[in-house]
Parts: sequence; C-alpha cells; structure tokens
Amino acid sequence: MKYDVISENSDSTVVSDYLSPYQRATSYQSEAELEQELIKQLQTQAYEYLPIKSETDLIDNLRTQLEKLNDYIFTDAEWKRFFAERIANGNENIADKTFKIQEDSTQLLQRDNGEVINIRLLDKTNIHKNCLQVINQYEVSGARDNRYDVTLLVNGLPLVHIELKRRGVPLQEAFNQINRYQRDSFWAGSGLFEYVQLFVISNGTHTKYYSNTTRWQHINEAGKSDSRRSKKTSHSFEFTSWWADAHNRPITDLMDFTATFLSKHTLLNVLTKYCVFTSDKLLLVMRPYQIVATERILNRIQIATNYKKLGTIEAGGYVWHTTGSGKTLTSFKTAQLASKLDYIDKVLFVVDRKDLDYQTMKEYDKFQEGAANSNTSTRVLTRQLGDPNAKIIITTIQKLDTFIKRNQGHKAFDDHMVIIFDECHRSQFGDMHHAITKSFRNYHLFGFTGTPIFADNASSGGRVDLRTTEQAFGDKLHTYTIVD
Repeated sequence: MKYDVISENSDSTVVSDYLSPYQRATSYQSEAELEQELIKQLQTQAYEYLPIKSETDLIDNLRTQLEKLNDYIFTDAEWKRFFAERIANGNENIADKTFKIQEDSTQLLQRDNGEVINIRLLDKTNIHKNCLQVINQYEVSGARDNRYDVTLLVNGLPLVHIELKRRGVPLQEAFNQINRYQRDSFWAGSGLFEYVQLFVISNGTHTKYYSNTTRWQHINEAGKSDSRRSKKTSHSFEFTSWWADAHNRPITDLMDFTATFLSKHTLLNVLTKYCVFTSDKLLLVMRPYQIVATERILNRIQIATNYKKLGTIEAGGYVWHTTGSGKTLTSFKTAQLASKLDYIDKVLFVVDRKDLDYQTMKEYDKFQEGAANSNTSTRVLTRQLGDPNAKIIITTIQKLDTFIKRNQGHKAFDDHMVIIFDECHRSQFGDMHHAITKSFRNYHLFGFTGTPIFADNASSGGRVDLRTTEQAFGDKLHTYTIVD
C-alpha cells in the first residue's frame, strides 16, 4: 500500500509529511488479529515471513542468511566454530552483543585450511544488502516457558522484537512483559535473543520504541533500594519514544508506525547509523527530530559541495532545537557522520565558553572514546588543525579567534571544513564570524540553538549584517520546540 510522503530527499530516514492511508479499526480486534495484520503489512514491505518456532530452525536460517550476505558457504566444522566462538559465546552478555552489532559487526572466521577471512553480520555500507525476515509465536524454554509475539530478523539475527497487546490495554503491560522475557528467557539456549537492539511495544492505537539497555538496566537495578528505584533512570517506561514525521507529528498507530519506522530503509538506517553505544554501555537510539536535523545538515553539505557553494551562506544553515532535547547527541552524530565523508577534511565544533568545551568533550567521549579532539590551548588547536588524523575538533570561540589572528596563511584555511557553532550568539560572535568567513575559504557554517534570534528580538548592537540567526548561518534546516 502506498503512503503519502513529501520528502526533500529519497534517502531521508524520517518521512517529511505522513498522511495515514489506513482506516482505524473501529470494531473489537484481538491481539492475534493485530499480529496477523502486522505480519501482512510487513510482507507488503518486502519482509519474508518464516514459520520458525524453534531454535534449531532459527540457527539454520542464520547460517543460510550469513552465507548469502557474505557470498561464502561454511563447512559444517567452520560453522560450528564460528557460531560457538563469534555468535553464541557463553561468556558474552547483552552489552557485548550490542557492542558487536554497533561497533564490531565484521567477525573473523578461521577456515578449515587455516586462512582467516572476514564474515559480516551486517552490511553497513550498502544497507539494502541486508535481508529482513519476520517470525511470530517463537517458543522458548527458560526459567519459564515463553512465546514471543513478533520478531524481526536481520540476516537471521533477531535484532528487533515487537510485543503486542490488544487495543485498549495499557502500553505499560507490553513493556512489563518484555522485562519478564529478559529475566526469564532471552538468555535461554544459545542466547540469540540477547542480540535484540530495539523493542517495539504497541496496543494497536499507541506504539513506541526503545533500546535494549533501557530494559537491561531495569533488570540490573531492580534489586537495588527503593530510593534508587524512584529516580527516573533510563530503565523507566518514560524513556520509551514515539516515532514522528519531520514536522514532529507523532505516528502512533501500529500500521502507520509499521509503514514508516519499520520500512526497510528507515529501520536499517536506525540500526546501523542512528544508534550510539556509550562507554557506560547504554544504547541510545536517536529520536526522529535528531535524525532529521542530522540528515538535513549532511544533505546541505552534499548539495553545497556539488553546486560549488563552499564558503557562502548557502553552504550552511541552522537547527533550532529546544534546550534539553539532546542537542549534544545530535551534534555528535552530525560531526561523526560528516567527518566520514571522504571530501571533508575536518569538523570543527565551537562552543562559547571554556568550561563547555571540556563538558562537550566528556559527553563526546562517552558517545565514542577518542572520536573528538579537545585542546587546552591555542597551541594545541593549531597542531590539531594541521593534523590530517584529527577529524573532529572541539574548541572555544576564544581559541579559534586567537588561532586566526596568529596563523595567517595556515593550510587549514584551505581545508574543506564543516564548522558547527553551539549557542554562539554572544556579543563577541559578530567579529568572530567575520574573522572566520574572511580567513577560511572552503567552509560550511552551521549553528545549533535553543533560542534563535529573529529580526523582532535582535539587539541593536554589534554588526548590523549579523543580528539574526539567519543572517549569520543561513536557512533554518529544522525546528523542534516541543518539550517532552
């Protein structure tokens, strides 16, 4: 079934405008009927349905899918070895398996002849080479016998699990049921269900998603004192998320959620690009507005590069996201993905106070240790700007200003540079902006702000041509002003 999407880019993970083509179910609908409707919808979206109910069949299918993905046929001895050491290793827990999917999805296989080759669990470069399948009512014997509603397999591994309740039943019940599975049976057998990265809970009318560690922490902390438990840590139900379109309109009905979030393109992008596994072993799944902002910036970089707009206001733009909406994660992901573009030399993230660059660095280090470079002095910044391996640099306005004054003719001024400003609308910004645009030649300038300045709230001081956010950075690329 077609759904109405107006999108500025066919590669967008989040649809721009979503208009539901579905009739809302008005009559009573049992959980089993809801499940069948979901599976039918997934099949129209090119998921293959498999009648798998046992672990033996699940493992056989996993082998088949990995052989297909890697264009390699295992001998029985090789598969036995690879499965025992690299997939179902009894010493690994949920965090280890999550790390494998997020950071280490290419594993080594020692062939029977002694040669070592790479086996991919996921193809992150060409996401459409990954195979999506759906199974339901999978039975497992753990501490208690359980039967899981609907599970999505990516190359044979269960990476998304969906728990359904009939319409009218509180969503919290599906959330609690997944907690029970985690405690009683996800570890059972070969522990393949510990690979699940994302959970989806739905009662047909309301549908939410969340990461595996949202629940795993819940298990770890359940035994701790009540004073700890009353704190809103990330195990709590409040940390589940709604999906939405690019205009921040929530997409809550199960069929609409399936047509958007569970479309192959979106789901594979979320799994391979828009999750962050932190050094605290928490899996963060980006929210739709964070993904939209990131993609609009990347899109602008690409278009401005193709149309030779570098060094002009058309090469950049600004993102207006309300304070407290996770701007640090959005800026980190933007910097990380932009730095991976082969034509970008550096990403410079500029904050306006010296305590903030340390704070941002600590946050970035949690997201990915060693990904970003901070600097205690302009001397260190100068060295980093000359180092081709320092792809992401966090610094302050003051240090960048001093660098520009002291280093006329530095090679960095010719580098293809993405410069992102965080909340830089202070008095010194006008002069700094002028210095940057005069010295750097091949730049894209982006701003993140929770409080944009428009003509009607602009101050009368400073440079007349830089009083508003739009004058300084260009178009508004995305807005999110809803406070959750």
